[in-house]
Order: sequence, then structure tokens, then C-alpha cells
Amino acid sequence: MRKWVLSGILASEEIYLSHLEALLIPMKPLRAAATTSQPMLTIQQTETIFFKVPELHEIHKDFYDALLPRVQDWGHQQCVGDLFQKLASQLGVYRAFVDNYKVAVETADKCCQANAQFAEISENLKVKSTKDCKDQSAKNSLETLLYKPVDRVTRSTLVLHDLLKHTPSSHQDYALLLDALRISQNFLSSINEEITPRRQSMTVKKGENRQLLRDRFMVELVEGSRKLRHVFLFTDLLLCTKLKKQAAGKGQQYDCKWYIPLADLTFQTIEDCESTPIPLVQDEEIDALKIKISQIKNEIQREKRTTKGPKVIERLRKKLSEQESLLLLMSPNMAFRVANRNGKGFTFLISSDYERAEWREIVREQQKKCFKSFSLTSLELQMLTNSCVKLQTVHTIPMTMNKEDDESSGLYGFLNVIVHSASGLKHSLNLYCSLEVDSFGYFVNKAKTRVYRDSTEPNWNEEFEIELEGSQTLRLLCYEKCYNKTKQSKDDGENADKIMAKGQIKLDPQTLQNKDWQRAVIAMNGIEVKLSMKFTSREFSLKRMPSRKQSGVFGVKINVVTKRERSKVPLIVRQCVEEIERRGMDEVGIYRVSGVATDIQALKAAFDSNNRDVSVMMREMDVNAIAGTLKLYFRELPEPLFTDDLYPNFAGGIALSDCVAKESCMLNLLLSVPETNLVTFLFLLDHLKRVAENECINKMSLHNLATVFGPTLLRPSEKDSKISNSSQPISMNDSWSLEVMAQVQVLLYFLQLESIPTPDSKRQSLLFSTEV
Repeated sequence: MRKWVLSGILASEEIYLSHLEALLIPMKPLRAAATTSQPMLTIQQTETIFFKVPELHEIHKDFYDALLPRVQDWGHQQCVGDLFQKLASQLGVYRAFVDNYKVAVETADKCCQANAQFAEISENLKVKSTKDCKDQSAKNSLETLLYKPVDRVTRSTLVLHDLLKHTPSSHQDYALLLDALRISQNFLSSINEEITPRRQSMTVKKGENRQLLRDRFMVELVEGSRKLRHVFLFTDLLLCTKLKKQAAGKGQQYDCKWYIPLADLTFQTIEDCESTPIPLVQDEEIDALKIKISQIKNEIQREKRTTKGPKVIERLRKKLSEQESLLLLMSPNMAFRVANRNGKGFTFLISSDYERAEWREIVREQQKKCFKSFSLTSLELQMLTNSCVKLQTVHTIPMTMNKEDDESSGLYGFLNVIVHSASGLKHSLNLYCSLEVDSFGYFVNKAKTRVYRDSTEPNWNEEFEIELEGSQTLRLLCYEKCYNKTKQSKDDGENADKIMAKGQIKLDPQTLQNKDWQRAVIAMNGIEVKLSMKFTSREFSLKRMPSRKQSGVFGVKINVVTKRERSKVPLIVRQCVEEIERRGMDEVGIYRVSGVATDIQALKAAFDSNNRDVSVMMREMDVNAIAGTLKLYFRELPEPLFTDDLYPNFAGGIALSDCVAKESCMLNLLLSVPETNLVTFLFLLDHLKRVAENECINKMSLHNLATVFGPTLLRPSEKDSKISNSSQPISMNDSWSLEVMAQVQVLLYFLQLESIPTPDSKRQSLLFSTEV
């Protein structure tokens, strides 16, 4: 049997040598022509493209020439282990080849675009026929042949495993083959991360490789319904599949829903097609899912500390996966449309402009290499779909929460980001930047700089405070502002402004735990944006810090401020509300989108110093900065508007299941807060209801507003409130779900009430006690 295995190895070596020789054939004349007056390629380009190919050919020719006579003169005691050991010791040449591989392919691609003659040669390289490969007409591209050594080295251990299987442990070869296997395995583990993407391929007609570029779980909009799909982008087509339900004892299987050859694929905007309305999911449902995910995650961690066994944890993991799938299905609302050559459109829903731009870029780049349309037979389509099980790189729903044995995945707290400047622009542009961070596995837009007009070196120097909820990545997008009003009305999330560059940076907890500002540069498409970042953990940021300067407004008790001003509602609250109602009611994301921190701090200083020009300052500032100032005022109150004493009762009252009891209890509690607090709250409540009346324009529902203001108005000044002071240790995620969501629900309850008794109502008429 060893002889038959070795005969197969010889046949494989012969074919591999013919591939290497096919590369050497054009290399020699190209190298010679490089020194003439009309070179096709420079010497440097030739050396880069064919780097280490002669050395690889020499190694394998020596191996083949030494192995062939030993196999031909076969006997049971024949030894070949020394040859395999020598071959394994020369794997360092492959290391150099793999390191250069990407540069070689990119150089070849650029040379093909610059020189039509070289492009013709590189697409029609003939491989000499062998006894086992007699197809004389088969032609190979340069890129296909350059991939052969990469493919070869990844399979080196398979040959040794086969040979060892049929070599007795007492044979002289056994120890030598084991050593060769050890060397090969160590080598492969050292380069595995670099070559894994290139291994995601399958062979198709004419010896070419169909390679997997990326795969993702995505949401497809089908006849108004959201469907979870697994989408595979290959080098020549986009494939949309559905994961079949697994029957007992059967492996994973995919159903093909549709595919489009990249040569036929086009991107559609809302103007290009009959738009199907995107079914929006209520924010309450999204937050309810987040709470369930947080609670299941915490249950898993608690079960790990008990001895109930793995079955309970496995059941919880399955439950977690179901909830995460639901969240992925329900959360995205931004349309990404593609169409085939007949104009039939398909719509995906994604969560961020960054992701949509990323898909478009990678497809457009690949389309430059795809010139022909094609159709797959049913058998070919079945084979392709079956191959996805092995080729897939994404195996689970992409949730930041679903990190095994990682209770503290991501950062919780506030990230201050200063967007300094951009450089590398070739033309003057009207440029602005948008910031996104991830939360629960999808990205949300958090802040936007002002538009810097007509410049090649925009210099914003704007600071933003961004709340993080398990965030791991900060994304930045640079847009050129579109001032054509006819293009600005988009109702599918499509931004009329053009993305000029995009990039991202990992939020490293180790680096950011340092309280100092951290400088960073995001390089993208030749453009560099300079940032500074400073992180404040949730534990520290949740503390209410009374101001030492009692003559100011921020950090001073609300009754002290109103008494000094001789007013029922603090002047800062009235002025901010008036300005926002004057010009901010149609602002998309008002109160949610961060204002410029430097503007907010300037307004804070003006209010604290009783600056009479504060109203003039406000008129000149971005309305998001004014909204940010109002939020900051309530956040920095030394005691929350709902008071520390009453907070546990509010949290208990909102949890009551009986509607009548809940209403009576909540109203009684509200009328128990100090009169200044109550009047201020009712003033703010009316304002927030008016903001929500414009929800179709500003996208701020009552629930969105409750999410923003709930923690600000209710969070107690003492760190360990009754809710968080549990006998069981809880993670940050559960702190978020229990504390914050209770606060959100309390404010939402009052926002949804049609009417609330005024402060001068007879409090004695209420029948229920304030105790819960």
C-alpha cells in the first residue's frame, strides 16, 4: 500500500512541477526584455511577480528525481523518510513566497491594466501535459498558477498523514516522517492566518478558482417581511442562501434563494426601483430583546459557577442564539439594493452606511475582473451551495454580547472623541465626518462634525461625548456634502452625500483605561483623519458630582437655582427648550446625536457665569450642542429630578402588573417630589411630547426620548441603589438592563399618559400611599 500512496505523490508532484514550469516559461523572456529599450515589465516587477518560483521548482524537481527511482525499485524495506524530512526542512522558501504572494498578485494585476500584451500572456499560460493530465487545450491564468504554491503548502501535512497511516511504527521511515510532519505542522500554524482567506475557494471550469471573498448573516426584505439570510460573495458571483433546519443526525445545509453573477450585478437606489416600504420595528421591542439577551447572558455566567452540568448551559446558549437572531432580524432599517441584468431587484436591510459602502466597494473592485455573464446548471448550483458549509467563515450571529467566557466584552461608559483634522485631499471639498460605534452587534450613528467648506485641509477640532454599551469599534466616515436639494430627500436611509473615505479603529480597553487623551490617526484611501480619545468607565461616569461653586448652575441643587433666579423653572431649561423648539424640532436625531463638546462646555461656562450674551451664543451654535447642554444640566444635578429617596419606589411602581394600581402609585409618587422638581419635570415633559409629534421628520419617538432622558432624570446619586445592590454579582450588561431600562420605563410611562395632575391639584385626593 505504501507504494501506491507514493505513486500518487509522484503523480501529484509531476502536475505541480508542470504548473511551476508554466510560470518559468514567460519569466525568462520577460526578464531578458527588461534590459532592452522596449521592456514589457521592469526587472523589479518581474522579480516581484515570479518571486521564489525558480527556487520552488528546483526543490520539487530534486525531490521528484530522488523519489522516482526508489519507488520504481520498490521493496518493503525501502526508505523514503529522509526525502520528506529534507523537503519539510526547505519550507522556509514557502514562507518567503507566501509573504510576497499578495504583492505579486497586485503587481501582476497593475501590469495587466497597463500593458495589453502582458495581459494577453498572463491569461493564456499553457501547462505541459502529463500522463495524468492530458488536456492539451487547458489554459491557466497567471493568478491561478501563482496560487498553486499557496494551495500546495496548505496540503503538505495531508500527504504525510496518509503515508504515516501505512507505515509501521517499527519501520525506519516512521520516525523521519513524524519529524517531517512536526516541522510541517509548526510551519503551517505560523502562516495559517495569512493563507486562510485564500483557502476559501473551490475549483470551477478551466482550472480557475472561485474564491470566497466574504460571507455574512444579513436581513433580506421579501414581500414586506424580514428574512434572515447567509450571503456569500465569491470572486464571480453573489449567492444568497437560507440555512435549512437541521434534522437529527444531519449536518448543516443551505438552500439557494438566488444568485447574481458579478458581471450582471448593479446597485439600485430608491429612484431606480419601485420601493417597498421598510417595516419598522418598535423601539420597545428592540430594547426588550436587549434585556432578554443581557439576562440570559448573566444566567449563563451564574450557571458556570454552579455544578448543575453542561446541559443547562447548552439550553441557555440555544435560547441566547434565538434572541440574538431575532435582534439581528429586527434592528437594521437601512436599505441596500442589488439587481440582476433583467432589472429584478433584491433588498437587504443593514444597520450602517459604513457597511453598505463596504459591500459596494468590494463588489465594484471585483467587477473590474469579471467581464462575462454566465448561468449555473442545477447541478453546479447544488455543488456551490453544498460547498458553502465548508467555506463559511461566519458561523454565529455577529453579536458583541455572544462572547464565550467573556463577561466584560466591550466598553461601557462614555468616550470623548475630538475630531481634529483631515489631510491628503486632492481637491477642495465641503467635508464632514460621521462617527459610529457598535452596540449589541450592530452599528449606530452617534455624532457628526460640522461641514468644513471648500478646503483641502479641513480643521474641525470638535469634541463629542459618545455613550458606549459594550462597544468594541469606532468607525469614521468622511462625506462630501451635497447641496442639491432635489437629491436630499431619501426615505430608505440612503444618504445623498458622497462617502469620500471610511475607516475604523478598535477600542482597546488596555489603552483607553488610561485617563489621559490618546491620539490616533485613521488612514483611509489616501486621506488621514487625526483623532484624540478619552474613555470614562460607566462606574465613574454615573456618579453625580456636586459643584463646589454654588454661584453657578451646573452641579447645584435645582431649588437653590430657582430661588436665586426667582423662577419656577431654571432659566437654562427654559432657554434651551425655547431655542430647540425654535429651530430644532425637525433635526434628525435631536437629543440622540451628540453635540460638539467644546460648544457644550462654552454654553455651560456661560450659564455658570450668568453671561447675558448666552442667548446670542445659542443662536449661533448647532442645535445639537444646545440639546447636549440641556442633557448635561440634568445629568450633573447633585440629586436626580425624581430624588434619591423616591427612586426605589418609582422602580418598584413601574413593575406593578395591575394597571389601575400602577397609575395611582406612579401619579402619587410623582406628586410627592418637591414642587420645583415637579414643575420643571412637567415643563420638560410637555416639550418632549412636542418633539415626538415630529417623529416622522426627526426620527425621535417617545421611546427614543425616554431612552435618552430616563437615566438622566432618574439615576440616583448614590452608586449602589437598591436595584443594583443584589446578593448575586451582576455584570455591566445586567446593570444596564435592570437599572437603565427601569429608568427608561418610568419616563416612558409619564410620556404616554394623556394628562397629569398639576402641582396645585389636591394631593390629599389620591388614595394610595407612596410606599411600594
